[in-house]
Amino acid sequence: MPLDFPPIYLLSTHLSPDELHRLEGSIPSLTYDIHEAQVVVGNISKTARAQFELRRLKLDTEPILGGALARGGGASEVAASVQVLKLSWLTDCLQRDTVLPTDDYLLYRGRRLDAGSSRKRPPSPATTGIPWRARRPLVPAYLHTTYSCQRPTPVHSPNAAFIEELKSIRTLRLLQGDQIGVRAYSTSIATLAAYPHPLRWSLEIARLPGCGGKIAALYQQWREHGQTKEAADAMSDPKLAVLKLFYGIWGVGDSVAREFYAKGWRNLDDVVEHGWASLSRAQQIGVKFYDELKLKIPRREVEAIAQIILSNARGIDAGFEMTIAGGHRRGKGESGDVDVVLSLERGGFITHTLSLWTRNSERGQIPLPWKGDGAGRGTGFDTLDKAMVVWQAPGSTTETEPTPHRRVDIIVSPWKTVGCALLGWSGGTTFQRDLRRYCKRELGLKFDSSGIRRQDTGEWVDLEGAGGDGASWDRGPAPDMETAEKRVFEGLGLPWRPPEERCTG
Repeated sequence: MPLDFPPIYLLSTHLSPDELHRLEGSIPSLTYDIHEAQVVVGNISKTARAQFELRRLKLDTEPILGGALARGGGASEVAASVQVLKLSWLTDCLQRDTVLPTDDYLLYRGRRLDAGSSRKRPPSPATTGIPWRARRPLVPAYLHTTYSCQRPTPVHSPNAAFIEELKSIRTLRLLQGDQIGVRAYSTSIATLAAYPHPLRWSLEIARLPGCGGKIAALYQQWREHGQTKEAADAMSDPKLAVLKLFYGIWGVGDSVAREFYAKGWRNLDDVVEHGWASLSRAQQIGVKFYDELKLKIPRREVEAIAQIILSNARGIDAGFEMTIAGGHRRGKGESGDVDVVLSLERGGFITHTLSLWTRNSERGQIPLPWKGDGAGRGTGFDTLDKAMVVWQAPGSTTETEPTPHRRVDIIVSPWKTVGCALLGWSGGTTFQRDLRRYCKRELGLKFDSSGIRRQDTGEWVDLEGAGGDGASWDRGPAPDMETAEKRVFEGLGLPWRPPEERCTG
């Protein structure tokens, strides 16, 4: 458990950037607002320097005679005072894994004069009569879980605006090739998305698992200026603007976007003029319909497209079942594409096939054993039959305002693993990442949408009760897709989370 420090402000004086970053990460109650702090820690050794630092930070105080904090001082006294301590107090606390008395480290103790200041500030934990520990919202127990697939993450967060800011920074990290940064931001975003309380102070963020001082600092910037410095700087960075443009092409990932930039291409016309022949068919279609494929799809249109797919499928076999997956199933008002778990049926509504896999049908719908990471390592992709197509409603090309082309993914799963298919195509990105990590680290299993396999032998594990090889029990085939999905949760030892609670971002 993290140490129960009071709100701490860390002085940057006489610290290298690396030292500062390391120490910030070790303080669970770090604040970047001096007016929130009850303790100020710095690499300083004189009382005069401590007073100077407080003045520099515009925190007016008067000395409290008697030096050390009085034992049994009331809550109002603690809240109205600030202590400046030597850095060794913090390092000794961390080394001994306990919060030590401050007497031997005290440089200065002062009483705040904020009440007489003309500066208007919102109420903060350090300037009210109620101690911060008593006023802060409790962190839900489920947030202390290791994996985001173990906790509820609703589609609507009270902190959605700040989360969107973090997502924009995560995209910048992705475009810069910083995969470690992408994972770190994804973890923080998933935590904040699951936090049920509206954020009020940076201290709230600093104590949340997977967040810490860095995210707290970004929140402070965002709260004060309406935007973080990094996001603001990115808006005027011409290179990042071009990388974002290329990354928005269907079939172009972050690494390919950087390759395009390295070739000297700066817009879509450059891609067409200098690189058209080198593009994959999916990328060519992504360039051709760039603006249309960027448009969001309303829920009603998603459902209309899905109904047409189901009707055509049932024209082949009346027994077909279908579930709309993706963001629509998680409750989003708009989707970037349409994902349906069903059977393959291209029909007359498909204008272009982006990708087509039929490997599963060619082997008689038998789940394959896993044979190691292979060439697709890190993709999380499955071996299900699927068609990734561009769709446009028939007859729309003759209208004055033709309906836009849409991306539609039709996923085909055998019934014996349909629960895995539905689960794999319904969760947020971090939910899916953590689900795979959970299976691997905690259970020795490999999960993807085509089934669950043992890490050591590669054998298929039947958690859906269909019976046959690999079955741990035989309850008979699931009566519907959601029941099959619930059986997967049960078999993995996870509490059932409806799709609306898998919105990790």
